[in-house]
Amino acid sequence: MAFEDALATWLVDQRWFAGKGRELRDLTVVADTQVTTGDPELRHLIVTVRNGETSDYYQVPVGLRASLPERLEHARIGSSGDGRQLYDALHDSELTRPLIEGIAAGRRIGGLALRSVDGAEFDTGLDSLVITNEQSNTSLVYGEESILKVFRRVWPGPNPDLEVTTALARAEAGHIAEPLGWIETRLDDAPTSLAILSRYLRLATDGWSLAATSVRDLYAVPHARAADAGGDFSGEARRLGEATAEIHAAMAEAFGTDEVGPDAIRELADGMFRKLDQAAAAVPELNKYAEAIGDAYSQLARFRGRIPVQRVHGDYHLGQVLRTPDSGWVVLDFEGEPAAPLAQRRARSSPLRDVAGMLRSFDYAARHQLIGRPDADSQAETARDWIRRNSGAFCSGYADAGGLDTRENAPLLRAFQLDKAVYEVLYEARHRPSWLPIPLDSLADL
Repeated sequence: MAFEDALATWLVDQRWFAGKGRELRDLTVVADTQVTTGDPELRHLIVTVRNGETSDYYQVPVGLRASLPERLEHARIGSSGDGRQLYDALHDSELTRPLIEGIAAGRRIGGLALRSVDGAEFDTGLDSLVITNEQSNTSLVYGEESILKVFRRVWPGPNPDLEVTTALARAEAGHIAEPLGWIETRLDDAPTSLAILSRYLRLATDGWSLAATSVRDLYAVPHARAADAGGDFSGEARRLGEATAEIHAAMAEAFGTDEVGPDAIRELADGMFRKLDQAAAAVPELNKYAEAIGDAYSQLARFRGRIPVQRVHGDYHLGQVLRTPDSGWVVLDFEGEPAAPLAQRRARSSPLRDVAGMLRSFDYAARHQLIGRPDADSQAETARDWIRRNSGAFCSGYADAGGLDTRENAPLLRAFQLDKAVYEVLYEARHRPSWLPIPLDSLADL
């Protein structure tokens, strides 16, 4: 009992725990696999957690040591019934090495299947280091060669990230990190993805950092125009639009396409209205924009044509792309919105949903640096100029590379942008109130 109590107390404080703010009623260990023995020992746990009326699965690789060294104190979970110390094993390179070794060897350990991609080669003798800035998963970098992304909250069934990247790799598509292997188990009698090993792109820079540098350089010059900034980002934005269109084309080829008509479009708009009502009830500042947002949703609902749908990224923004010296832009993390049900993340949608996500990310890149600046009001038009220039470059690159023309699909794109901004209002109000002006100011412009 002490074991489960310690685990429950630790779990609710983790960044990737999805039940924050709700009562944790029950935690049950549903799978306990001993991966290694001795001191330290590695056990792989899958637990179910009840929060109110919902129940979620989490995976927790647990290390056990008679005495916990200082370097692992930050990962401590608690004490076991036999006096040993429990801790998050992903922070212990002595215990993560058996994982990459098992992937390379194609081992099966209890209910865990560790698999490598045919022909994949990678070093199994490297120490791992946890990347600390992730919200929903935990990733380990082995040396500077491979990266293991461990899905903390898991759903029965294939994870879209593994499903998409392996399909695109088989088709020899560009703009993805090469998948090397994976770990899976069975939950509710369905193959369930637990982790994916990919090639680590050590010289890459994420899109958010590149865009933020461009904005910072722009704000350093009073009354500057985005086109004249030393760090003009528009060329990269255009190339990113081209890469996005190529990824969408590869996903359409790998998973097929369809079209939806007025009934499905009206259902899409109805869902946007429901989210608007929920957000406006929770964040009163949103109400002054609600009528204009509703008009855009109504315009979408009245559309009587058909729109193409396909598999999409689902959580597309500047933090999900890397600029590499050799391969250009690379797209990461195809698992979709982590909090959404698996079926929803694997469903077909308009590729303009991804376009809207990236355009909203450009908006954030420009506006977040104005928070707390004494010259924020005078720099607001400079921010809008940067957003317009780079959004336009992205959309032009996207259309020229075979993606949908955003001008010809403006009502749908605008609805997706507004829907994303409404989500951001609710998120910022709950988690980052000082950033709430970003989506609110965006709504005023949209």
